[in-house]
Amino acid sequence: MALRVRYADGTLGEVTDPGEALEIYRHSTSHLMAAAVTSLYPETHLGIGPAVSDGFYYDFQREASFGEEDLPLIERKMRELLSRDLRFEPRIVSKEEAIDLFSQKGEHLKVELIREKAGERLSCYRLGDLVDFCTGPHVDSTGLIDPDSFRVLSLAGSHWKGDERNQRLQRIYGTAFLTPEELRSYMEQLEEARRRDHRRLGRELDLFSISEESGPGLILWHPKGARVRLVIENFLRDELLRRGYEFVSTPHIARNALWRTSGHYEYYRENMYVFEIEDEEFVIKPMNCPGHIQIYRSRMRSYRDLPIRYAEFGTVYRYEKSGVLHGMLRVRGFTQDDAHIFCTRDQVYNEITALLDLVLFIMKSFGFDKYKVELSVRDESKKKNYAGTEDDWRMAEDALIGAMRSIGMQWERMEGEAVFYGPKIDVKLIDAIGRPWQLSTVQFDFTLPKRFALAYIGPDGQAHQPVMLHRALLGSIERFMGVLIEHYAGAFPIWLAPVQAVVIPISERHRAYAARVASRLSGEGMRVELDDRN
Repeated sequence: MALRVRYADGTLGEVTDPGEALEIYRHSTSHLMAAAVTSLYPETHLGIGPAVSDGFYYDFQREASFGEEDLPLIERKMRELLSRDLRFEPRIVSKEEAIDLFSQKGEHLKVELIREKAGERLSCYRLGDLVDFCTGPHVDSTGLIDPDSFRVLSLAGSHWKGDERNQRLQRIYGTAFLTPEELRSYMEQLEEARRRDHRRLGRELDLFSISEESGPGLILWHPKGARVRLVIENFLRDELLRRGYEFVSTPHIARNALWRTSGHYEYYRENMYVFEIEDEEFVIKPMNCPGHIQIYRSRMRSYRDLPIRYAEFGTVYRYEKSGVLHGMLRVRGFTQDDAHIFCTRDQVYNEITALLDLVLFIMKSFGFDKYKVELSVRDESKKKNYAGTEDDWRMAEDALIGAMRSIGMQWERMEGEAVFYGPKIDVKLIDAIGRPWQLSTVQFDFTLPKRFALAYIGPDGQAHQPVMLHRALLGSIERFMGVLIEHYAGAFPIWLAPVQAVVIPISERHRAYAARVASRLSGEGMRVELDDRN
């Protein structure tokens, strides 16, 4: 299906790529929502309104708070405006004209964006009474938006430019699809997702909680939740030991010098918790790799020692903005099932093949049969922005692709999605209701071995730099637990269930016998509860 769109220069075109068409359709619908909101509530000021992976949102500044009762009114107004078949009318103006235009309208947030980001000339789109600073493109007119293809969904708080130090805004979320049938399917999935919400089920099943006194984004594991966690960790620990991993444990804090050497202090400082001890700065670790590197460096290594596979259930802490925290899925303190592999170039292919085999084994063991794979590689036009040599990148890509082919994996190549220090494979599992979850990663690192001057003595008696691989299977225990709860809707398979058997005495005189039965089952390794409420 071709979507007729109008570009910022006024020309018309047709977009046939479904992904591109959907993004334009959603962005156009976000403008339609902004037009409806400013029509209903003229005192409202505009923030930004992009398309996102599952719909769109728009941020607004308004003294009064929006309420749930406003959402159907906004949706009704959108359909009213839509029925008038309003055109998206672009106009190219100078920066000064745009500042003057939005200043007159009192849109101070737009003025700030224009001053900061716009070039000497920029595009605006008019939709009825709404004028928005936007690069487009948009659908040619609102008549191309099906009235049954969108919904206004929810409210949330936000901050201007995502910075909690800036003014607070109100965000309205919506979604749109190219056809009503796709929207209906999505809404059914959304309803099922609400039924499976791990935050509600976690509370009802007494698995975990989050305390305001403890702080946001910090998980308190209750006994039943901790039992499931222990089963997960023990299963994974036993499998890793069978596959030649060695478990290590590293401190939760380290001097800032370690993080300066690794580069995290320079590039990741805003996400780190930093404090002082005796006038010296320390960091609460945001990741485990520098600690594992210190263990590797503790003595000289020979090629005969490699590969070395260090694994750790390492708890880390990262500052996440409060607005993005979400139950167990997005937190500030979490435990990674982390591992780092140090090997020679000749060993890379076998190590990656073994890693991918392990990823698929773990996913299948926990009940996930469907997945998709992404290979993130560098942008070839910007090679200078990446660490490592041409030979490094060629070796890494060849090893990743060869390993995927050897086990029959299909993958999507993600150009320009590699981080600067190396290419990677991401395996996204598909849950029971069709949602993808990013959990498993295999990542090359060309930076840390160089920064920390890692070496091993080769057969030639000379020092060589090892290849370093980061890998995670579950991602984090907290996130994986949240995914498991939603995948199984709280009804875990028996081997994972926090309670595998309940013993219920019929009356008080059976209580002692029931207690003995529970004790016997517990002694055999079952997770048992005695229900003596009768």
